[in-house]
Amino acid sequence: MADTATTASAAAASAASASSDAPPFQLGKPRFQQTSFYGRFRHFLDIIDPRTLFVTERRLREAVQLLEDYKHGTLHPGVTNEQLWSAQKIKQAILHPDTNEKIFMPFRMSGYIPFGTPIVVGLLLPNQTLASTVFWQWLNQSHNACVNYANRNATKPSPASKFIQGYLGAVISAVSIAVGLNVLVQKANKFTPATRLLVQRFVPFPAVGPAGDGADASGPPHAHPGAPANRHVHAGEIETSQLEPEIARATSSRTVVYNKGL
Repeated sequence: MADTATTASAAAASAASASSDAPPFQLGKPRFQQTSFYGRFRHFLDIIDPRTLFVTERRLREAVQLLEDYKHGTLHPGVTNEQLWSAQKIKQAILHPDTNEKIFMPFRMSGYIPFGTPIVVGLLLPNQTLASTVFWQWLNQSHNACVNYANRNATKPSPASKFIQGYLGAVISAVSIAVGLNVLVQKANKFTPATRLLVQRFVPFPAVGPAGDGADASGPPHAHPGAPANRHVHAGEIETSQLEPEIARATSSRTVVYNKGL
């Protein structure tokens, strides 16, 4: 009987191990290897995963407690790497890494697609009036600015005037370019109605591009090799020895900061 029980336990343990291909857990580190495009791509998908928007308050507390237990070496037996990775994903998606406060749902990285997509659709609507063009450009830049501010590096406070300056610059730039291009397209007599409609569909792209540079002024400056990550959610750090050879040769720094996306 004892041999049978031992065999059954070993089989169960083997099955549990085989059912999970999660790598060994590392607190504060990405789950997927950052030395390959595929690993960085999967990491990016983890960041924008909208399923974390539906995590309950109880599940969030459990995830935070699980990570605290791991940090202090008091994990209960049977906790798997998959559970630890899942807990870290939930915590990083919802709580600000500096303040430990919940980030407002529309401004989380995981909320960028569900809350940002309607804005993109609005920007691309055909036959827009002056009022609708101004409204969608303003809404887009406001959303971007709020995302940047909500995910800012809170360890290095920036004055509110810098945020306001960047926000106003982004809005004015986007609205001016969008309205100006729409006026030019409307006055272009050589365009057929179909061509005019097609060109108008592309007006939002040059409008949001330069404005995006202005919106970045609402947050910390861009990361650069050897500098600390300015936005915890957007940036990560990797040793140059783990990079592709052609990229590693371009810098003398031991570590570089990279943009995780968005």
